[in-house]
Amino acid sequence: MTASDTPFSPNALKDRIVFITGGATGIGRGTVEVLGGLGAKIFIASRKQDVIEAAVSDLTALGIDAACAVCDVRDPDAVERAVAECVEWYGGLDILINNAAGNFPCPTAELSPNGWKTVIDIDLNGTFYCCRAAYPHLKASEHGGRVVSITTSLGRSGWPGAAHAGAAKAGILSLMRALAVEWAPDGILVNAVAPGPIAGTVGVDKLYIETGREKEMTSRVALGRFGTTADIGNAIAYLCSSAGNYVTGLEMVVDGGRQWTFTANS
Repeated sequence: MTASDTPFSPNALKDRIVFITGGATGIGRGTVEVLGGLGAKIFIASRKQDVIEAAVSDLTALGIDAACAVCDVRDPDAVERAVAECVEWYGGLDILINNAAGNFPCPTAELSPNGWKTVIDIDLNGTFYCCRAAYPHLKASEHGGRVVSITTSLGRSGWPGAAHAGAAKAGILSLMRALAVEWAPDGILVNAVAPGPIAGTVGVDKLYIETGREKEMTSRVALGRFGTTADIGNAIAYLCSSAGNYVTGLEMVVDGGRQWTFTANS
């Protein structure tokens, strides 16, 4: 993703400070390239130090101001420390993106309590911890705070074979809508983005590309193709820019029409 590829003006997010979890790979990586290309300063929080440091190096080479901290979102104290480090490094916080997620396919009858708890802890509890830690800084943002969390439309329909992830994402959406109302008086807009199948992500690669099921999945998408990480980044950019100043409590579905395509094998 380059500045010439984006539909936004080059300085649409100039000097906005972004704290993103899981921003080193996949959708998170595509998102920070988009936001950084629009002038935002990027702070990545994730578990693997070598991965986030490599991401920061790559972003810096693209001319993006980026920093990072090791953080397991399941640990509320670690989240508090990472947010504090971001604020100390950049002098504030304007945008929180809850992107860290865990998932694995498993029939619910075979799902262990630990497997259930692990995904709920990463997805739902981690999102809450990040929102809680970021709140006073978002409230103080001179630009107006923004929260965007990654969900899935399968959280609303149910996700057979991944009930733990579906339940966690449904909880995130409920949390976002509660915070959209609670934090509106503080000038904080709170939304969600629900991606469809996105190329270049671990999920699509493992579930569809490596198993030869690419045509099966794209047949369920109205546009007939996988999305890109930049598609999600652009949706998030809209919500975080002045174009989204009157949008809060939304779940923006960016799935190429998959949720409306009903086929015999869907």
